Amino acid sequence: MTAEITVAESAGFCFGVKRAIRITEEAAEKLGRVFTLGPLIHNNDVILDLERKGVTAVSDCSNAEGTIIVRSHGVPKSVYDQIAKIGLTLIDATCPFVEKIHRIVEENSEDGDVLIAGDSSHPEVIGIMGFVKGKVRAVNSLDELNALIEKEKSFGENKLIVVAQTTFDLCKWAELQKNIKKHYTNVKIFDTICSATAIRQEEAERLSKECDLMLVVGGQHSSNSKKLADICSANCPTFFVENASELDRDRLISLLSSNNDVKIGITAGASTPAYIIKEVHRIMSEIIKDEAMDAEFMAALDQMERVRVYTGNRVKATVVAVNKTEAVVDIGTKHSGYIPAEELSANPNLTPEEVVKVGDVIDCIVTKINDADGYVYLSKKQVDAQAGMEKILKAKEENATVKGVVSAVVKGGVIVTSEDGARVFVPASQSGVSRAGKLEDILKKEVEFKVIEVNEGRGRVVGSIKAAEREVTDAIKAKFWEELEVGKQFTGEVKSMESYGVFVDLGGVDGMVHSTELTWNRIKHPKEVVAIGDKLDVYVKSFDPEKKRVSLSAKRPEDNPWTKFLAEYKVGDVAKVQIVSITPFGAFAQIVPGVDGLIHISQIALERVTNVAQVLSVGQEVEVKITEIDEEKSRVSLSIKELLTPAEETEEVAE
Repeated sequence: MTAEITVAESAGFCFGVKRAIRITEEAAEKLGRVFTLGPLIHNNDVILDLERKGVTAVSDCSNAEGTIIVRSHGVPKSVYDQIAKIGLTLIDATCPFVEKIHRIVEENSEDGDVLIAGDSSHPEVIGIMGFVKGKVRAVNSLDELNALIEKEKSFGENKLIVVAQTTFDLCKWAELQKNIKKHYTNVKIFDTICSATAIRQEEAERLSKECDLMLVVGGQHSSNSKKLADICSANCPTFFVENASELDRDRLISLLSSNNDVKIGITAGASTPAYIIKEVHRIMSEIIKDEAMDAEFMAALDQMERVRVYTGNRVKATVVAVNKTEAVVDIGTKHSGYIPAEELSANPNLTPEEVVKVGDVIDCIVTKINDADGYVYLSKKQVDAQAGMEKILKAKEENATVKGVVSAVVKGGVIVTSEDGARVFVPASQSGVSRAGKLEDILKKEVEFKVIEVNEGRGRVVGSIKAAEREVTDAIKAKFWEELEVGKQFTGEVKSMESYGVFVDLGGVDGMVHSTELTWNRIKHPKEVVAIGDKLDVYVKSFDPEKKRVSLSAKRPEDNPWTKFLAEYKVGDVAKVQIVSITPFGAFAQIVPGVDGLIHISQIALERVTNVAQVLSVGQEVEVKITEIDEEKSRVSLSIKELLTPAEETEEVAE
């Protein structure tokens, strides 16, 4: 196999990014420590390198000290005011092309609306919006533009200023301009897409049409890198990676093996440094070299099979002896047959005694013959692998789940040996192990997986443990929704907590218990009664299968304080209560935990009360008379006044 790798001339850092990094590194070297408002660029490798040089990214100005750097994306005008108010030293690394857009919208938005072609959540677009003096909207597609036109009839009817995010897709920009001109009469369009972006996208379009495979190198959060990946994937198979470690060697080899002459293209986003592009190029070259060597080996093996007629033959063998290192077999010739332990089974956890026993008749493949000494070596594992491949193909067709054992940890993932002996590569991303976890933790463990890719010619199989786990989870969820009904009880684990309630794991599906449904008592925050990890007995109040929402309650009817209150009190009873809150119209007092009654302002004293707080205070205990009980609305009216005796009038005696 021959291969040609072409790296796009425009790949890598643009002018604005180079400038921002230079400014930041110089500042860090001079000052020792500086802060950037958000990550300087969308590339984790560069950010880590900057952190080692004393650069810290913060999400808010108030978290910075000393010097703060505004990154190339720019920020809203209000942020500059905030930086000045805090008293930080400002270094502005905003890209000049972005600054130009700031000036355009600021100078032209007093008497017109502004439309930005771009992602409304992108920091560059957010920054541009912050310089608009009037109404501003952002659209990222023709559908979003049509929705805006339909929803906001008055937007842009007097005058419309249109600009584009510097990294916006050229094709989408042309399409948007055409439709904007159709719907808006008084419109002024500024072509603000960065020239470097335009060149990079045009080169990616051309290169991807000429190549069999494209590699796009860039951060997963990089807008311009994602656009490059979209452009390339429309023309040929495309891999979008952040660095060389994310290259899927097995998938790449699988794609490359179908062609003898392969053209590979590499391009990169504006936030990708040259050393990462070079590393991707180097690793890709190694993969191609390995594949070429593998092809040469297979050709040599084919030649050897033609010369050595019996090697590779499939024979019947009877087991005559078994020990810890091998099985001795009779193949019906003058040769003594041996099957080494590693050729008996692909499962590394099994010993020879666990695989075969004396008297077993098994199928084997001849791997080596020595006629002079009269012995032959065989492999049962290879026969199993062939049979396993047939079952693997069937499993893929039927989307069946296959069982196996993780037999090795390799670069980029693990090897799983199926029950039938097939070797399956499972990429790390499909292993079910989190990024923070270790692949070694599942070594030699039994797993279930789905077959997602098979190359019969090369005997390569790619599987996914995660897909099998997801299928089980989906089945559990489906069964959950089928059997769910109002009133059904669960014991679940508190998984997360918000100020308004907690989310409880019901066994693959989370339900929400509102704060008011956690306890009959009044609480300010769920943490007063539960903690994450607690087991909680709940029942279903309501559910919405379409929105996948379940509302729960942890309040037991038998604990209802209103029931307890009605059992102990009636109208006319006198009770000692505690004031729990003061309002302009009266005070609320706790009669029993969970039941409060209202002492209206007119029922506090014999004389007229104008300010409740001057007479009663929170925490004060008073005696009251229960004057009314509304069971339907669960309301109780109380009176202090009815327990008071009018003071007898006394005559004033002069001395």
